[in-house]
Amino acid sequence: MSTTPAASSSQPRVVGLVFGGASGEHDVSIRSAATVLRGLSGGVNSTRYRVVAFYIDRQGRWWGDDIAREVLSSGQARPDAGGRSGFCGLPDGALEVEVWYPVLHGPNGEDGTIQGLFCLMQLPFVGSGVLGSAVGMDKLAMKAAFAAAGLPQGPYRPLLAAELEQGEALLEQLEAELGYPCFIKPANLGSSVGITKATNRSELKSGLELAASHDQRLLVEKGLEVRELECAVLGREQLQASVLGEVRFEADWYDYETKYSSGSSETLIPAPLPGPVSEEARRLAVLAVQAVGAGGLSRVDFFYEESSGQLLINEINTLPGFTSQSMYPMLWSESGIPLEELVHQLVELAR
Repeated sequence: MSTTPAASSSQPRVVGLVFGGASGEHDVSIRSAATVLRGLSGGVNSTRYRVVAFYIDRQGRWWGDDIAREVLSSGQARPDAGGRSGFCGLPDGALEVEVWYPVLHGPNGEDGTIQGLFCLMQLPFVGSGVLGSAVGMDKLAMKAAFAAAGLPQGPYRPLLAAELEQGEALLEQLEAELGYPCFIKPANLGSSVGITKATNRSELKSGLELAASHDQRLLVEKGLEVRELECAVLGREQLQASVLGEVRFEADWYDYETKYSSGSSETLIPAPLPGPVSEEARRLAVLAVQAVGAGGLSRVDFFYEESSGQLLINEINTLPGFTSQSMYPMLWSESGIPLEELVHQLVELAR
């Protein structure tokens, strides 16, 4: 495949904005991409960049700029057009792209697969590479990387879906090891998709079955009395950590609906924390990014146990949401980097 030569200083650089995707976070991706497009098209960026949008439908097929713009304008996923599913080739306009900007969440976009495609195309792209994306997406691999780096985490138990055949014996083991409440998660889904909270054996059993319907690799975590903190990280060789944010919510836990429904949660930026706690979280956030081999942009989520003053790393997100309610752009805005500058820095980091 031939590639287009780099644009001269007088020509806008062509950025390929990719969004949608064959995952449960398709709708969130559309909203995130609309925010990124606004940032890439605003102010001085309007002369720096020419954005060509590409939409990946729920069946995994790619569509060019015209249809992609329609989806962004409406905010609605494109209906299933029938025919073959999966990647069937790049649409018109793809060979013009000089830098790819994926705004994809969950499997088939955040897990290293599309990053591998960009590597094969020999073109730069925003975000982590194949390794960092894959490790950051898989909760079991991620936790193993954190453990190897000596980073603090809460109690958890990895599982294979096949272990559910043990029936009551497995449930008894989990009760003895982790107790209630506990959280059951598929290893490879984001935005709380497929995650449940269990407070008794019946809920534990049904939660395991739900998680196993999404993934063959599962995770069960001990429920803790904690505050939920988030830190944004930017950069590659030189990593910067943002101010801390805190999420507070009325719901029993921070599920998908709470995350993306207006008014369901409250965001405090900067988080009301003692200075040493904030500094330690920022230090650990950088170490977490390094532990999984991520780069470009990441958001690291923490649990803060006020009674003991202990910080625990919950997870890393290597393609965090960019919606109007998303922490990543809000944290950087509060840290002195507004949206237009943030997306510009991300494109520069890709190059």
